[in-house]
Amino acid sequence: MITFRPFRAIRPCPEVAHAVASRPYDVLDSQEAKEEAAGNSNSFLRVIKPEIDLPDSTDLYSDEVYQKGRETFLEMIAKGTFITDSVPNFYVYRLTMDGRSQTGLVGCCNFEEYYEGKIKKHELTVPNFYVYRLTMDGRSQTGLVGCCNFEEYYEGKIKKHELTRTAKENDRVRHVETLEANAEPVFFSYRGQKEIDQIVNKVIDSIPPIYDFEADDGIRHELWVSDDASQNEQLSAHFQKLDALYVADGHHRTAAAARVGQRLKEANPHHTGQEEYNFFMAVLFPDDQLKIYDYNRVVQDLNGLDEEKFLEKLSHQFDIQKDDFSKIKPSKIREFAMYLPGQWYRLTPKDAKRSADPVADLDVTILSDLILEPILNIGDLRKSNRIDFVGGIRGLSELSRRVDSGEMATAFALYPVSMDQLLSIADAGEIMPPKTTWFEPKLRSGLFVHSLTI
Repeated sequence: MITFRPFRAIRPCPEVAHAVASRPYDVLDSQEAKEEAAGNSNSFLRVIKPEIDLPDSTDLYSDEVYQKGRETFLEMIAKGTFITDSVPNFYVYRLTMDGRSQTGLVGCCNFEEYYEGKIKKHELTVPNFYVYRLTMDGRSQTGLVGCCNFEEYYEGKIKKHELTRTAKENDRVRHVETLEANAEPVFFSYRGQKEIDQIVNKVIDSIPPIYDFEADDGIRHELWVSDDASQNEQLSAHFQKLDALYVADGHHRTAAAARVGQRLKEANPHHTGQEEYNFFMAVLFPDDQLKIYDYNRVVQDLNGLDEEKFLEKLSHQFDIQKDDFSKIKPSKIREFAMYLPGQWYRLTPKDAKRSADPVADLDVTILSDLILEPILNIGDLRKSNRIDFVGGIRGLSELSRRVDSGEMATAFALYPVSMDQLLSIADAGEIMPPKTTWFEPKLRSGLFVHSLTI
């Protein structure tokens, strides 16, 4: 049984929502965040990366940083940037990416003007016009914003597929404790249910969104308030029938929220389990609406090998074929692309048998087992400073750019993991290698905040 319940969101006034909404804290470094927030006093980056409003020499993990985030957030509430809903609600959140629209007029042309060469001038002779819009390559995902119970993370009902890093987890614990709120939602998935879809669609069809804007990266964000108490009870009841939720993006925030909940529970001698600190904010998306992008690797050096010797060692395990940029993107599992300065290669394992072990069967595991560890001497991906990771949304040109710049020696592009693989690994209680999944579009931060005290 899964707990998922409404909450009283602290959220921006509609007229400033676009200015408030920011990218998540962990996709920008401090300098990038400072540049992105420049000239925008309402940017939520000032709350989730408060060091941008402090001297550059400030220790990122000092008390001053966390207190600055709290101070900024309270100032935003005081000046009316944020409002607090009076009753608990669910919130329907839709993100649309790659939605390129073109709008034209449908009418009738005079055939004589075709022969006269006037058609190119759009001199139309029509009695009526109709607007006809086509949207190309648009993909939407619609989730529900609500609160999960931290106990279910420890019980294994909220399933993870990645390990967390202690320092990063500690940072988010301090941020939540100081702010006394979950400032950013975690991104969960569940096995899609038509009954939930029907209620979500009913909300979308019956009321206008309170927010509807396109962010700077071209992603459209829409938010509806589901304030029908009876309807929300039905939603909670449907989630109670589920066996599990799956962490898609936000492992550190999930672990941090659970730790904060546990600490507050232990500190309260009158704990009942219904206090707001027992719950943390999440956006839940059905698995059939999500797309995982490839998460690629770039390596600083060839472990003392020259290119010829490196290729020779690779040839023991892989068939190697030179290819050009237009054809190189992996199109299926067991297909790898590799870049060395000035040249792309297609790598196909000579032994391409599938494994019954869902982790061993991942292409990222095969890359580590056959190349990164035995040839390049890169073992623990979480600790090595010789490897970096590039989300597939940046394209293969980002891989070749980093190699051709001299920053990196080689790059590897992989076929993305599927949602079925992710769910199977989580259900088996196993852990994926670091940096295996990249989800797009990313949630915007600042559109809803969950207080631990109201």
